[in-house]
Amino acid sequence: MMLLTPLLWLVACAPDGIAPASAPATPPGSAASPAVVESPGLAPAGSAASAPLVHHLSFADRAHHLIDVTVEVPAGDSGPVTLAMATWTPGSYLIREYSRHVEGFRAWAADGSALPVTRSAKNRWTVASPGPFSASYRVYAREPSVRTSFVDADLAVLSGAATFLSIDEPGGRPHRVVVDLPGDWAGAWTGLDPTPGGGPTDYTAADFDELIDSPLVLGHAAVRALDVPGAPHRLVVAGDRGPWDVERSAADVAAIVRTQQAFWGDVPYDHYTFLNVVNETRGGLEHLDSTLMMTTRWATSTREAYRSWLGLVSHEFFHTWNVKRLRPAPLGPFDYEAEVVTPSLWAAEGLTSYYDDLLLARAGLITEDEYLELLSKQLQRLHDTPGRQVQTLAEASAQAWIKHYRKDENTVNTAISYYTKGAVVGFLLDAAIRAETDGAASLDHAMRLAYARHSGARGYTPEQLEATLVEVHGGDLQPTLDRALRTTDELDLAPALAWFGLRRADPDAPDAADAPAAPPESAPAEAALDTEDPPAGWLGAETGGPPGRAVVTTVKRGTPAFDAGLQVGDELVAIDGWRVPAQGPGDLLAALPPGQAVTLTVSRRGALRPLPLTLGAAPKETWTLEIDPDASPEAAARRQMWLAPDPR
Repeated sequence: MMLLTPLLWLVACAPDGIAPASAPATPPGSAASPAVVESPGLAPAGSAASAPLVHHLSFADRAHHLIDVTVEVPAGDSGPVTLAMATWTPGSYLIREYSRHVEGFRAWAADGSALPVTRSAKNRWTVASPGPFSASYRVYAREPSVRTSFVDADLAVLSGAATFLSIDEPGGRPHRVVVDLPGDWAGAWTGLDPTPGGGPTDYTAADFDELIDSPLVLGHAAVRALDVPGAPHRLVVAGDRGPWDVERSAADVAAIVRTQQAFWGDVPYDHYTFLNVVNETRGGLEHLDSTLMMTTRWATSTREAYRSWLGLVSHEFFHTWNVKRLRPAPLGPFDYEAEVVTPSLWAAEGLTSYYDDLLLARAGLITEDEYLELLSKQLQRLHDTPGRQVQTLAEASAQAWIKHYRKDENTVNTAISYYTKGAVVGFLLDAAIRAETDGAASLDHAMRLAYARHSGARGYTPEQLEATLVEVHGGDLQPTLDRALRTTDELDLAPALAWFGLRRADPDAPDAADAPAAPPESAPAEAALDTEDPPAGWLGAETGGPPGRAVVTTVKRGTPAFDAGLQVGDELVAIDGWRVPAQGPGDLLAALPPGQAVTLTVSRRGALRPLPLTLGAAPKETWTLEIDPDASPEAAARRQMWLAPDPR
């Protein structure tokens, strides 16, 4: 079992303000930085325990997505040595079998003689060595995501879990990474500290956990230092930047940093790096003193896309405290070869999803209306997921390894996202604590108290986290927690909406701005014209597939399509003998009223078959939130306090 000791993070909680962290004058981890920083936690030079594994990276065949890795192993004086590769990476709960991309593994002794190598497991290589030795291998890297490695002629984004090997041994030892940077690449950027006395792309991790937790980006980038307190921060925008607005994004990331530092009252790192790779994908993964994000070059070009990217930044940076330091107890020490199960991902990810957009509002980066729109989308996503009636929030957390990261066409019917429902539960808990304490406390206080008690190497149990929430609430919160976490009962949103002076918008209410003006009193009366289209029939199935074919991709429970037995993979051919257009059945359904019985002709596994079905009406229920005009001035004041910057 590849079980490694985590870093012993020293977290100094400062509830009355920001605790400044000691840091070098220039951000470390950059090829352009001349600073040499002693790597914390390393044993004295020359001791056996401190002898690092040294990983050399080169890119002779980067155009074919290959990374050449040579590792110097200062061990083997007592028999065979086993090198192992992680099978998953923290923060992404799926066994990814990174070793499937390793090829050409070989080993040799100090005198250059070849050493016998045995592939002792899917991710393990055992080397018969009587002393120190070296090994080399190649990694195929062409999956552009924050969980994997990617390299081509222009750019490299390296995940530690997908790139490096370590000795399977008790305790931890340092790991050095020496990058042979291609001549046409400008630099390397990472959260790792420079190796004392090393070259410009020579880095040291205190142990394998830190190595896994420190992605590297190589190539070309725009780098901006952020004007924030406590420690050096920088935004690295790498890849094909195109029209990306570097200055604007750097200023807004700085605002996020300041807001979240004020929220937590602590700066628990010596430096922080935002690695933003512009490669037309999307995603983010948190790390101890950095985060890796991927985005489209157009994300700063429209308000909606940019708002989404800011939400990603806010989410990943919030994880600096909530997950990387305040974490469920099972999430460290890590077993990199087996699933690590916890029922508390709803807090790790869901509460982070609650705060990511909320803190954008508090930072002044989005308006109140924009925040309510984003919160409304969370509520609507939860309501539109039939799986909320099947899987509890605690189950969604514990089953992430087999459900959330292994979605299929039926996932919507059997599972919920602990991100989405966790965010909604965060909203309810925040309102409940504020209401019970008459505004004297909030979920903010509970998060900070949990951080003070359980951050660092300790971690928390589900019972400890819930006890903290109950304590800050001061009343009988446990039934609310039990219902939200361990049942599939519908959540009661009414008290939270009332506390903040909000209500659900009526989907049938006329829009006053669009309503026709009343005719003058002198105008002759005329017969009213029926200018509205009748409601269209509704199947409740989504279609896609190859051009020219309407193939069913999703059938939700409780819809006419589900009740009639329509299946994913069926091709809709005709409705009542009329050919379904290539773009889908929308035009036909617009001419058929709800309640009408029709016959679908579908092609299933190449055979045509009739399928009787009664059309329904598309649901009008909406979870769009709006300010309640009848709410009291006190409710409006509470809403403003909720969205206001932290007063400390």
